[in-house]
Amino acid sequence: MSELLVDFITSLDGYASGEGWPGFWGLEGPEYLAWLGEQPKATYLMGANTYRLMSGFAAGEVPSGQDEFRPEEEASVDELTQASKVVFSSSLEEPLTWANSTLVRDDAVEAVRAMKSSCSGLLSTIGSLSLCRSLLRAGLVDRFRVVMFPVITGATGEERIYDGYPDVALEMIEHRTFDGRIQLVEYKPRVLEHPPLAVPA
Repeated sequence: MSELLVDFITSLDGYASGEGWPGFWGLEGPEYLAWLGEQPKATYLMGANTYRLMSGFAAGEVPSGQDEFRPEEEASVDELTQASKVVFSSSLEEPLTWANSTLVRDDAVEAVRAMKSSCSGLLSTIGSLSLCRSLLRAGLVDRFRVVMFPVITGATGEERIYDGYPDVALEMIEHRTFDGRIQLVEYKPRVLEHPPLAVPA
């Protein structure tokens, strides 16, 4: 049976990106990059918007506000190109041009439920805020991981991550600081039907 990881990198105020900012907000360091390189292989799950963005990067499109990719960004895109990817979309057409990508038109929640029960290995989301929200709401997420970068993008932040989420209780299973400034927190999530009636002692 597969394990499903929802994986975000965010600004401190919960944005997935910021207009004019480079990848990783330009703040990645050697410890963080080494940790990324140690992560187990995963099958990546994404929606159409993330696919369009990331496959564009893989094809050489540079993010707005940059003249070229930094080496760290290029390496990250190259690794994603080599990985297995499942794209949930009713608007994209086959064949998908990004290598190792499979298009699924079925309901994403039911498709991921079937993948979890029939496959082995790690399933991990990348971007795809609405997909992550749907999978969490359905109770399919085993681990919820956030890496917070030390920047507030109140003026330029884009893609607020937690809008529209249900209430969720989070049991911490991992935490770590990279390069003295980047904070990782990882939780086991449990969707709540209502707020708890009392705060645990």
